[in-house]
Amino acid sequence: MPSAENHGLGSATRVQRTIAFIDLSGFTGYTDSEGDDDAVAILAAFRLIVRDVCSRHGVRIAKWLGDGAMLISVESEPILYALRSIITRTNAAEIPLGLRTGVSTGAVILFEGDDYIGKSVNLASRLCDDAKPGQVVAEISILAKLPPGTASVPLGKREVPGFHEAVALVDLSIQPA
Repeated sequence: MPSAENHGLGSATRVQRTIAFIDLSGFTGYTDSEGDDDAVAILAAFRLIVRDVCSRHGVRIAKWLGDGAMLISVESEPILYALRSIITRTNAAEIPLGLRTGVSTGAVILFEGDDYIGKSVNLASRLCDDAKPGQVVAEISILAKLPPGTASVPLGKREVPGFHEAVALVDLSIQPA
């Protein structure tokens, strides 16, 4: 098979990372019912919190996705601590939308130096899509790297769209600090 470089796609490097997708659940409906100005105010407050928290925990905001974001870290613990802080601060800011989150850890492809692709990225995104407001869903392998005080509830093996085999999942039950 030809390499990516041979087709002008740039370079690709495989690295170990923990990925989290976060999303304000119900943002579209909120925008429709409350109007653009209120929605923008909520989004600005949310993004300010995420930027501040991520910078304090050494977590990179890989990209903004409208009312959500893709977060990335070399280790699992910083993302899990960051998620706890984001949940705490969004609750304190009385942001009226629940935060849903998907987390995955594993090998990803660092593509052209600034984009991450691969199974772990796709899994974290799908888990976020499927999470309920206030829920942090992760693949079970994250249990090996949980920071102290993080509880988990097994969710069993579940079918995840786009994946051939069911994935063993946990709800991390990350409560505000």
